[in-house]
Amino acid sequence: MRRLTALTMIFAATASSAQVPTVFPPFDPARDYITSGQDERGYQAWVKADPARPPAIAAYYAYLVQQQVAGIVPTWQLLRTASSWQRCAAQPFEVPPAEQWANIVETLRYINAHIVPVIGPVEPVSVYRNPLLNYCAGGAPGSAHQDLRAIDLVPLRPIEREGLIRSVCRIHVWRGASYDVGLGFYVGLRFHVDSKKFRRWGGGGESSACAAVAPELKPPQANAPAPGLAPPIAATTPPPPTQEPAVPPLIAKPVMAAPNPEPLAPLPDPVPAPTPVPAPQP
Repeated sequence: MRRLTALTMIFAATASSAQVPTVFPPFDPARDYITSGQDERGYQAWVKADPARPPAIAAYYAYLVQQQVAGIVPTWQLLRTASSWQRCAAQPFEVPPAEQWANIVETLRYINAHIVPVIGPVEPVSVYRNPLLNYCAGGAPGSAHQDLRAIDLVPLRPIEREGLIRSVCRIHVWRGASYDVGLGFYVGLRFHVDSKKFRRWGGGGESSACAAVAPELKPPQANAPAPGLAPPIAATTPPPPTQEPAVPPLIAKPVMAAPNPEPLAPLPDPVPAPTPVPAPQP
């Protein structure tokens, strides 16, 4: 009986001293910037509130499909305005003016070709801001958000801020100039990409977060290969005639993501199957 009592006491002490595992919330960096009304449910309500919105969204989506940049990010997220839309008494979503649609194409191509392959999928949290909203939100007078060249993003795969800055800055150093990409950082994991002008800014008081986290990164010299790539073949030494010239993988032509079926965006009409041609009779 004494032995049973001792064993019971030992078991109780062990159980009480065992640490309860810590449960971490799901990785969702967008929650710091997206309020109720600018989420997916809010988007559905916003679309239903005005019968003019569905055809406008359909036209915008069709243009993205035509330019082969649909499906890189969900189309409805590309309609998000400013994170401070409520304070500014503005709309949480807005279809940009049609004359500015072309401006977003190069930004999306850069994200698809270079950002997503390195850090994984991303979520837009702020895209187009009309001039009044941009002023109220504290945007720069010449903000690239006003002409649909800029997207503020957060990564959807877990990553530390320093790792995010180092990765995105490295991409910007070696690939940003060819797309005229501007790169900026906010507090946390939110960062800015535009195709207005090659530059860097932001990062907790630093003129460039890239300089603070990765000071070793410097713009490449003319004709210098990117890290890990073979030097370019000299013009006087052409490749053998039977062999196609090698294309470094990082500067190959970007492969655009195929449009993904989106429940919140119209899809293009399916292409009809070709009519079979009967074989000629002998």
